[in-house]
Amino acid sequence: MSLRTTSRTITFARPFSLAGLEESQPAGTYTIQTDEEPIEGLSFLAYRRVATVIFLPLRHGGQGSFQAISVTPEDLEVAQARDAAGARDG
Repeated sequence: MSLRTTSRTITFARPFSLAGLEESQPAGTYTIQTDEEPIEGLSFLAYRRVATVIFLPLRHGGQGSFQAISVTPEDLEVAQARDAAGARDG
């Protein structure tokens, strides 16, 4: 089985928080990576999402150090909507 991986970037104008994370994250641009697998047995090609991660900088790591944190697309949408509305997290 082969996975399809897509990457995109999102930008937060303000600090933000995500479900499951204790600390708020600084404003900035973040990479989101989504892995999908093909759904077998259909007469057409379709995929299902199996993982979405956001790459966050390590607070105590060197420049370029990051961690991949699992996140739901719904949690990302909520955080982006709060950011667009001017709401401040954390």
